[in-house]
This record gives sequence, C-alpha cells and structure tokens, in this order.
Amino acid sequence: MKPPILIAILATVMTGTMIVMLSSHWLLIWIGFEMNMLAIIPILMKKFNPRAMEASTKYFLTQATASMLLMMGVTINLLYSGQWMISKVSNPAASTMMTIALTMKLGLSPFHFWVPEVTQGISLSSGMILLTWQKIAPMSVLYQISPSINTDLMTLVALASVLIGGWGGLNQTQLRKIMAYSSIAHMGWMAAIITYNPTMMFLNLSLYILMTLSTFMLFMLSASTTTLSLSHTWNKIPLIASTILTLMLSLGGLPPLSGFIPKWMIIQELTKNDMIVVPTLMAITALLNLYFYMRLTYSTALTMFPSANNMKMKWQFEHTKKMTLLPPLIIISTMLLPIMPMMSILD
Repeated sequence: MKPPILIAILATVMTGTMIVMLSSHWLLIWIGFEMNMLAIIPILMKKFNPRAMEASTKYFLTQATASMLLMMGVTINLLYSGQWMISKVSNPAASTMMTIALTMKLGLSPFHFWVPEVTQGISLSSGMILLTWQKIAPMSVLYQISPSINTDLMTLVALASVLIGGWGGLNQTQLRKIMAYSSIAHMGWMAAIITYNPTMMFLNLSLYILMTLSTFMLFMLSASTTTLSLSHTWNKIPLIASTILTLMLSLGGLPPLSGFIPKWMIIQELTKNDMIVVPTLMAITALLNLYFYMRLTYSTALTMFPSANNMKMKWQFEHTKKMTLLPPLIIISTMLLPIMPMMSILD
C-alpha cells in the first residue's frame, strides 16, 4: 500500500473513532462506527492473501451485524423517548440491544468467535491496531450509557469472557491467537467494572492498550508469529527476550508490574459493592491466562534453543527495524505500580 493512501485510510479510522467519542447524538455515533469499520478493512488486507481476505470478510460481517443491532436499539429508544441523545436511554429493551451490539463489536463472549480468527489471518501490525485502537470507540459508548446498562447481563458477559479468554489460549502456539484470547479476557475485566465505576474501566483500557502495543512491537521487532519462532529470540536479541518475559508477566497481572494495577483495583471495587463470588471467580479464571503467558515466557527466555555455532553471535548485528516509542512503552507497561498510591489520591 502506498504511503499517501495508508495515511488517508488511517486518518479516516482515527476520525471515525473521534466522532464516536465526541458525539452525544446517536446518528453521529453510528456514522462514526461505519467510517471506522469501512476504513479498517483495507488495513486488515494490507498484505493481500486469501487468509487476510477471509479475516476481513469475517470482521466486516460481524461489525455490520453489530451496527445493525445498535441502530435497531437506537430506533426503539427513539420511538420510546422521542430523542437522539445518548444520555437518554430509558427503555430496557433498547439498552439491552445496544449493550449486545457493543459487546459484539468488542468481541466479548458469547460473540468472541471472530476475534482469534480475524487476528490470526492478518499481519502483526494490523492485529495491533485491531486489538488496541478498535476497542476505544465501543468502550467510550459503553462508558456513556453505563447508568442504563443491565448489571446482571454485563456481569455474566464479563465472567464468560474471562473464562473463554483463559481457556481458549491454553493450547495455542500462534502468538496472534494468544493475544486475541488475552484481549477477550481483558475486555471481560473491563465489562465487570463498567456499571460500578466507569472511570476505572478507562484506567484498565489505557493500561491494556499500552501493554498490548508494547507486546506487538516486540513481536514485530523479532519477527515472531509462533511460540517456536519466539524461542529463537535469545539467539538474535537477548535483551528483547528478557523484556518479553517481563511484559508477559505484566499482562498476566503479577504484583510488582503495571498489569497488577487494574486487577487489584477492580477486585477492590467489586468487593466494596458487596460482591465476593464474582471477583473470586474472575481471579481464579485469570490463572488460566497466567498459565499461557508463563508458557510464552518459558519458551522465550527460560529455554536455550539448539543452534549451530555460526548462529551464536547473531545478536551482534545491527537491527534494521526501528521502534521509536518502544522504550517508554515498555517502562510504562512494567513499572507503574510504585506511583499507584499517588494516582489513587488524585482519583
């Protein structure tokens, strides 16, 4: 794809997301979603092959169905309340329909089937956009309609998503599929808290985006798409191997790292709202995620792949790929926990 065309398409994707985030009118929000969806298709098909075309078709059909459901919910709400304002969702049926449409757009369970398939069929850079930027618009709409969302429905969806996100990634060797299941699990944690404390959902989303961006950039830097290719990393870039180890543990939510912050705060917030069973179940199912992250760290940094002597010094060659923002992203994704008390006071 030529750079001017790519810039124009990326600008359209960003504009669509901004329209959704900044609008209070349902029609404008729907238009923003459509702009975003139609512009992301060429990005998914950037490296054209049958698998990318299949993945793009699956993505288009799912998102189009979700947009149709969203517009149906908006129309029911319009007939009931007589206005297009996003703050006036007073009909329970309309609210449920909108929630289902947005969960479908996010890839939450039980509408999660498209996420691993689409992510696996596209390139690492397109997968990075799909699992980070594309989550912002639906989450911002859920944030705005959070007072009218059915709490029981969202709790059920959240528990199912955390469970599916952990279970689905257990037997995977493809890194893109593992990151897709990781995304489903993280979205589940955000869905659990959105009806109780929507601001905390945005904290979780921002940390998830930072960690996922860093992880995808490291995979792109080492040109790894499978667990096997990741096990060669120590031979090419030893420092990157240890960085991937730290980032994976952060994504799993282990205490000294940044990924622990959202899980800790969400469990704390849910227990404040007299919920004990739900956070307990979520914490237990999060161990499934931690297991497959540990598998990746084991194959990356704790095993030495057998190689010939002429390969031993490969790390001395200068790397051609430049990732400008990678160092600050890695620091934020792993070392935010010490400043957490300060953030709590500001909140």
